[in-house]
Amino acid sequence: MESKVIREKFLSFFESKGHVVVPSAPIVVQNDPTLMFTNAGMNQFKDFFLGNKIAENKRVTDTQKCLRVSGKHNDLEEVGLDTYHHTMFEMLGNWSFGDYFKEEAIDWSWELLTKVYELPEDRMYATIFEGDSKEGLEADSEAKNFWKKHLPEDRIINGSKKDNFWEMGDTGPCGPCSELHIDLRPADEVAKVSGKELVNQDHPQVVEIWNLVFIQFNRSAGGTLNNLPEQHVDTGMGFERLVMAIQAKQSNYDTDVFQPVIQSIAKNANVVYGIDEKTDIAIRVISDHIRAIAFTIADGQLPSSVKAGYVVRRILRRAVRYGYTFLHFDKPFLFELVEKLADQFSGTFPELKEQEGFVTKVVKEEEVSFLRTLEKGLKRFEVIKTDQRSKEIDGKTAFDLYDTYGFPIDLTSLIARENDLTVDVRGFEREMQQQKERSKNDAKQDTGDWTVIQSVENDSVFLGYDQLESSAHITKYRQVTQKGKEFYQVVLDQTPFYAESGGQVGDTGLLVSGNEKIEVFDTKKENNLIIHFVKKLPSDTNIECLARVNRKKRVLTESNHSATHLLHAALKEVLGDHVQQRGSLVNDKVLRFDFSHFSKMEVEEIAQVEKRVNEKIRENIVLDERRSIPIEEAKNMGATALFGEKYGDFVRVITFDEHFSRELCGGTHVNATGEIGFLKIVSESSVAAGVRRIEAITSLEAEKYITEKVDLVDEMMDLLKQPTDPIKAIQALVKERNQLQKEVEALNKEKTKSVKADLLHQIQEVGDLKLLASQSSFPDNDSIKQLAFELKREIKGLVLLLASDVQGKPNLTVMLDDDLVKAYDINASDLVREMAKSIKGGGGGQPFYATAGGKDVDGLAEALRKGRAILEEKLSLSIS
Repeated sequence: MESKVIREKFLSFFESKGHVVVPSAPIVVQNDPTLMFTNAGMNQFKDFFLGNKIAENKRVTDTQKCLRVSGKHNDLEEVGLDTYHHTMFEMLGNWSFGDYFKEEAIDWSWELLTKVYELPEDRMYATIFEGDSKEGLEADSEAKNFWKKHLPEDRIINGSKKDNFWEMGDTGPCGPCSELHIDLRPADEVAKVSGKELVNQDHPQVVEIWNLVFIQFNRSAGGTLNNLPEQHVDTGMGFERLVMAIQAKQSNYDTDVFQPVIQSIAKNANVVYGIDEKTDIAIRVISDHIRAIAFTIADGQLPSSVKAGYVVRRILRRAVRYGYTFLHFDKPFLFELVEKLADQFSGTFPELKEQEGFVTKVVKEEEVSFLRTLEKGLKRFEVIKTDQRSKEIDGKTAFDLYDTYGFPIDLTSLIARENDLTVDVRGFEREMQQQKERSKNDAKQDTGDWTVIQSVENDSVFLGYDQLESSAHITKYRQVTQKGKEFYQVVLDQTPFYAESGGQVGDTGLLVSGNEKIEVFDTKKENNLIIHFVKKLPSDTNIECLARVNRKKRVLTESNHSATHLLHAALKEVLGDHVQQRGSLVNDKVLRFDFSHFSKMEVEEIAQVEKRVNEKIRENIVLDERRSIPIEEAKNMGATALFGEKYGDFVRVITFDEHFSRELCGGTHVNATGEIGFLKIVSESSVAAGVRRIEAITSLEAEKYITEKVDLVDEMMDLLKQPTDPIKAIQALVKERNQLQKEVEALNKEKTKSVKADLLHQIQEVGDLKLLASQSSFPDNDSIKQLAFELKREIKGLVLLLASDVQGKPNLTVMLDDDLVKAYDINASDLVREMAKSIKGGGGGQPFYATAGGKDVDGLAEALRKGRAILEEKLSLSIS
């Protein structure tokens, strides 16, 4: 049975049981501070479990793109080494929100696996929660009795809290779970050892394929468990493992989910998959990682150096490293796999096919960039090797190679072995742990339980599209401690405050309670809740308060947000339809817009875009806002949807001229474009492979910017004595300056020649060495460097110590003959660092050449004396 058919049968089976098939949420998570990536099928339904939102459909089913590469669920280092861990995977699932419970979930799972997929009943095992006396939890006898309808009791296994009690996190919904395991070993192995003995023992052929979670409790911050008002079912079945079982393969990678990509990699590397373990691991790593890379980029997360973007970059670089080291790919290769992947998943996750060209280009540019970095890293390794005093590379140096050049410890160890060196792996691990601790401490936040003031059917009714202040009641609050500071998060029954979303910052303002005015310093979304951040609570949290948004900040932010829509449309007109929004930031000061485009914009293009936006502003186009439009109707209207956004069944459509700009958007906007005033683009730059960024200002900031520029021009004209043609006047000044600079450089060269002639008379012959230790003055540092290399070329056995005054600043230069460095184990970097202490400075360089700077020019003579003394000791010579 093909994997495509297996997926279709799952969804159609549950559709026949009254479930609504819903699309996968984006793999990149929005509006959830606890997650960067979707790591389980239930993530998009958290609001239903938490009680923040009421499910329209009590039964749903889907296949969800998931990624597990960080935090509690981190499978990255296992990928490729075994046959069943993955970074990106599909999670098939069915859910009940307060509808059916254990019996139906168990009966249907058995029916699907044994009747529809025809998996062997005698190879199945079920695990149930055995109870936990510390928690006061009894064994899940209900689930056991339901399993007895399908399995003999000896194949129903008790499981510990670790394996059979599911929790969303430290707090929140939780409950017992029941796992289905299948034994895929050959019959002769089964005859020797029962599968029961291998359940949950990490055996690659005795694997869990389905987890049925029965959510019935809520864990508080204090650790206590309370019954939920409704019971839910949350099931998850790894698609790749299911396909392995049905297709009777010994590995997920042997199924038709992975084989098309695996064979393509093997062909390009000119190897045969299944022959050599090292190349097999590399191919598995690449075939897995390209899925994670491609789908995260398609869902809107570009590789970068921070947060989720760093995770994507790390996965990509890990794939490149495996290809480079074990398959000898020294040119970009990952990008060639995107097309095959896009075709394979076009019917399931069409977003990749729709953006195939963009994703391909981003991956290729990232590969090119990292291969350059890899080359630099190898050059850095050569320097490290030359500087090594021992046969072991210390942990800090190994960590620097990892942190700066992306070298994993195994690659560093491999290169070290090739050069007859070892690596202090424990030292590396200590450095890695210290970095993790620093990151953990920076992000640490203690969040208390919600204190519920009053229960309402719908928290956080948003009024902010129509009004900037309203009456409100606090429905719940909690205390938060972060970096030693305490504040509160407050939820209101209704609010005019816009919560940070879609690039628009959250509102600020006041909660007025009686005579108290409490500052709201931020507003964010957590799943479906609008959360107001305040430093203190009203003295009486039960009384009605007034929620008032900072009007000035909101109005300026709206100007920038509406201008972003006009900018997006203008970019499409000028550059082409390939332009897609890739990110944005909108606040009261600036708008920042990231978009797909693969070359720097020409000055004329920027001017054309700016002109077009300002034309639309002057037209004073009235906002056409339509709320609660069915998503399909909105798309048929031509509304632009953003890749990576999760839209509901009903959306809000924002239009400024139906022939110019129409987008799906939940943000706040001006009533007419004339309110924006004026837009000025202040910069255009690159932020990632295939992504450009425009920063622009509007309204008061644009007015301020233009005023400052005009004042600058007026001041410049005054300095130039009000020339008729200011451009020509400036060109003449530049020409004159360049001529004077050439004359200064010529004089400096003559002075350096003179200094060189004097220095040649100061050379001391000490044995085979030519010692030149002198204090002098130079016009610039470049002259010193040029002189040092000239002397090295001309004088064999040179030992040069120069203490120089460069326009009042101290400079030390050490140049050593290459043979001397090898013969006496002496290092210019070490020598100059010791000398630099006398001028209150520091420096370094290479074993044969090093420089240092400092603060104390009066210490130059002492630095020179110290250098001589060190040389006497190192060379065992007497230097007079």
